[in-house]
Amino acid sequence: MSWTCAPLLALLTVLLALSLSPEVDSAAMPGTAGSARDPPGPLGRVFMKEADAADFFRRRSRRSMKSQDEINTEQRLASAADERKREFHEEKRNEFESYAEEEHDEQNERSRESTEQWREFHYDGMHPPHEYNRHSV
Repeated sequence: MSWTCAPLLALLTVLLALSLSPEVDSAAMPGTAGSARDPPGPLGRVFMKEADAADFFRRRSRRSMKSQDEINTEQRLASAADERKREFHEEKRNEFESYAEEEHDEQNERSRESTEQWREFHYDGMHPPHEYNRHSV
């Protein structure tokens, strides 16, 4: 039984300290603490009265028309995103094309070198090189 007294006493002490703290009033909801004034500073611009919020949502329902400024802004953002996507894909395509061209050139060089090595190894000295040893038709 004595082991439950210490945690219970500590819990009551913390609860008492929190209830006497001056921050408790500021953590309460504005409507329940009895102060009907708007919060000062930037919070006053973030939160609005319930009537204003209901009026805002009544005016801007899901089916309401967007203003021309909103439409223009959305189109400008969408076109900017499309442009960034297009530039990104164009850059990737250019990188791949240059990589493929380098690979192709290296493959041609390796093929040419191996062909030359084969001709040098198999050349017996009795006939002219392969380019000039063609039968005329």
